[in-house]
Amino acid sequence: MLKWMLWTTPSIIGISGIIGLIIGINILDVFRPGYARKGFLPIETTRGDRVFICLIISILIWLLWLRFLPDVSLLWSFTFLAPIIYILMKWG
Repeated sequence: MLKWMLWTTPSIIGISGIIGLIIGINILDVFRPGYARKGFLPIETTRGDRVFICLIISILIWLLWLRFLPDVSLLWSFTFLAPIIYILMKWG
């Protein structure tokens, strides 16, 4: 059934991480409901909106990293991504 994709360990970890993040946000919203708030982003966002924005920005940075810094390990991009994700989740 899933022969169309080469399921490597990194792809399984990545997909599992995204699925775990979605499940975690849902569980968190059941016990601590979020609310829309206005941060420095030009729109009102909920916790789930900010997580989605962080995922999109992470993918964009990883693709740009692979394009312009192919010889540097992708793990180094996390040192650049971690503060961005923290700022977006805290004040975005």
